[in-house]
Formats: sequence, C-alpha cells, structure tokens
Amino acid sequence: MIVRLDVQGLGPDARTLTMLHMDTKTLADRIAETSILRGSFTLRSGRTSSWYIDKYRFSTQPDILRDLGEMFADRIPDGTTLLAGAELGGIPLVTTASMASGLPCLFIRNQKKDYGTAQRFEGEVGPGDRVVIVEDVATTGGQVLEAAGEIVAAGASVTAIIAVVDRLQGARERIEEAGYAFDSLFSVRDLGIDPAED
Repeated sequence: MIVRLDVQGLGPDARTLTMLHMDTKTLADRIAETSILRGSFTLRSGRTSSWYIDKYRFSTQPDILRDLGEMFADRIPDGTTLLAGAELGGIPLVTTASMASGLPCLFIRNQKKDYGTAQRFEGEVGPGDRVVIVEDVATTGGQVLEAAGEIVAAGASVTAIIAVVDRLQGARERIEEAGYAFDSLFSVRDLGIDPAED
C-alpha cells in the first residue's frame, strides 16, 4: 500500500512524501545512487580510494533514514539498553534507530566540549548499560573503536557495533579482534562496488 501525503500550502512544487518501505535491494540501490562518488579521495584512515561513499548524501534522505532505522532495529541484540552514535555521521543514524526500536540513544562528541556541562556524551550512560553503537561507513574501524573505548570507560559494555556499510577493508577484523561483535546492513558489494577497485 502506498500512502501519499501532500504538503498543503506550499504550492504545486511541494514534494509528495511516499510512505512505502523499500526492500533490501532497493534500499542498497538507493544508497548507491545517492552517495557513491568516483574520483580520487583520501579516507580518514589515510588510504587513497578511487571511490567514496558520502554518508551525508544518504543520511539526509528521509526515505533512506526511515528504512535504515527499521533495519538497525531488527539487528539489535536482546538485552540492549542503549544505542550510541558518534558525531557527526552517526547522529541521524542513531536517532532513526532509536525511533524504530524504542530504545534511548546517546550522542558521542568527537571531543569533550569546554562549556556548559562539559560532557563527552549527550544522553545518559553508565554501569549496567548494554550499548550498541551504530556507524555509517566502516573502513578500518578506528573511529568506532575509539567511541567503544569511551563507552567502556564510562562503565557500560558494548554488545555490538553495526555499520550501514562495510567497505571490506579490515573494519570487521579489527573490531572483532578488539572483542566486539560486528555487523553491517550492507557491504560495498551490495552497492555494486568491487572492493578491489581501490
């Protein structure tokens, strides 16, 4: 069933929102068409790549976010008490996962702020919390492992790390070697990319 909502008062050029969930292949195709760029790119890891997944291009699309939230919710382990996402790319993802699952969320800052409450985390985390971290694109796993370390230092446990896309360039191995369960909603192969293209 398709439900269309017309935004009234915005004139004939107003967008019509389609409230229809995509199947997994359609979602993968939508992420690919929205966010894969070709050229020469330096990744956070320092590696150079001939292709880049611009996470902000897919994480700013409401239809993609809605369906990613549902996919995250389906993969959250039983007993999870809190979801976490790192600034900036993880924030819309953890928000949609929180809305889909009904679990509270935690925002992890890149660095502790030096004003107001001077917190590294926005939201509450502490001993006894069982946390799932949601990640946008996992390459080597460096950033998400830093975030996991911060959560553990706060007394909580990290039960899983779930990425939207695994670039298949070592993130899974590094994360699992660090003692965390790793899952991804898609790999680059699902988006039509051969990881050997780099």
